[in-house]
Amino acid sequence: ARPDTGTVTPHIVIPAAGASARMRGRDKLAERVDGVPLLTRQVASALKTGAPVTVCLPPDGSRAHLVAEFPDLQIILIEDAAEGLGASLRAAAVGMGENPMAILLPDVPGVNTRDILDVFRAFGAKGSNTVVRASDPDGRPGTPIVMPPRLLPAFAQLEGDDGGRSIIRNEHVHLVHFPDDRATRDLDTPEEWEDWRADR
Repeated sequence: ARPDTGTVTPHIVIPAAGASARMRGRDKLAERVDGVPLLTRQVASALKTGAPVTVCLPPDGSRAHLVAEFPDLQIILIEDAAEGLGASLRAAAVGMGENPMAILLPDVPGVNTRDILDVFRAFGAKGSNTVVRASDPDGRPGTPIVMPPRLLPAFAQLEGDDGGRSIIRNEHVHLVHFPDDRATRDLDTPEEWEDWRADR
């Protein structure tokens, strides 16, 4: 079933081609949350919305096993993944067509299916032409973020680790306030993982 988000359904993109450079040899997307590797968990949460989902992976096959159980998942291998987040979003935006693109960062383990759908509903309520983004209670923006189709051609110009900041700089962004920091708490180091697990 498609989510009830108005006239259009966003296409979820999970950019998971990064190198986990700050994890000192561990892969943050293979870290286990409730017994499940993080990337597996995030993809499952996204697919449960009923929306189409694309995951961007590194070209070496190192994370393919984390998503092998999902036959409906679309996969893009990012040859220039070392460039940064921009490379994944450039590649993903090409395949969106007229669909809005919802960017769900994979290293934010607190975000769940219900959260994604809350952002989708807000996007539909705003008429599907406004950037809508999750935030913490204080308005600090996080993930997911939904981009209307009119902005997608600009993704062809993304470079480096730009996740779309340059594209929405002059846009009105409607924030969906989550009750805690789960939209903004990304885990990039072993210490951040340890702190997050201690807080659960």
